[in-house]
Amino acid sequence: MRLVIDLIRGKDVNEAYAILKFNKKLAAKQIAKTLRSAVANAEQKALRDNERFDADELFVTRAIVNGGAPLKRFTAAAQGRATPIKKRTSHVEIAVDSKEAS
Repeated sequence: MRLVIDLIRGKDVNEAYAILKFNKKLAAKQIAKTLRSAVANAEQKALRDNERFDADELFVTRAIVNGGAPLKRFTAAAQGRATPIKKRTSHVEIAVDSKEAS
């Protein structure tokens, strides 16, 4: 995830969408979904505050990936034993802002 998030940090939102669309990593799809959510949240905030909104003027101001709580599972092993598996999760934060505001 961090490899993909480093590609879009500080970029224009439309450029970030293009980067994520053509990236082969599995995390790119999830990060694109989070980016769409951040843009939608910015639009709702602008409508609520009666401000002008243009999605083309937005850029990614902050993009962070932190480790989440691991899911602890077990799988069968030889001779009746079980071996632990840690399924790692992550927390993704993406903040967008207009070029005028910064």
